[in-house]
Amino acid sequence: MSWSEKVSTTLENEHVLLTPIGEADREGVRAVALDPEIWRYFTVVVGDDTDFEAFFDSNLAEQTAGRRAVYVIRDKHSGRIAGSMSLLSFAEKDRRLEIGASWLGHDFRGKGINHWAKLLLLQHAFEVLEAERVEFKTDQLNVQARKGLRNIGATEEGTLRSFNYMPGGRRRDAVFYSILRAEWPQVLDALSHGPKKAAASA
Repeated sequence: MSWSEKVSTTLENEHVLLTPIGEADREGVRAVALDPEIWRYFTVVVGDDTDFEAFFDSNLAEQTAGRRAVYVIRDKHSGRIAGSMSLLSFAEKDRRLEIGASWLGHDFRGKGINHWAKLLLLQHAFEVLEAERVEFKTDQLNVQARKGLRNIGATEEGTLRSFNYMPGGRRRDAVFYSILRAEWPQVLDALSHGPKKAAASA
């Protein structure tokens, strides 16, 4: 089967449940998305209901078209929607893809949810899709995201200067990270021990 047939599926462990985004998720996602802090380093801003409707509709369209696999993250301990992550930038011929568009609501930051969700997506990428390379990119100014990527074992590769426009007109310098198939067994071992262990091993 091609990636388009395998990429969107339910993923879970004891901490989080990831499901492909659907119309039924609209209000649950809205409840956590209307927080300006989430969008500080995003290329879109979700500041009000009008912004949210456009954002959510775009996610649904990307999912339906197969351009992205958009996942809704649920915190298993509370049962609540915590945020979203995506698999995107598919280059199946080269066995390469990106994990991105990652965000969490205020109540779910710093609780290990990012860690466990990224673990599920990495397992899916390397073990089901059989990717050779998983990429990440973030704003050079986003210190927290850069630390988080190092903590899951991603290698910083470099900065593409003046990469794109941000809301307000700033030109973003984008920092790229990756994990390669050869590195995956060691990364998996560290991630499987939980956030603290993984951070110490990164």
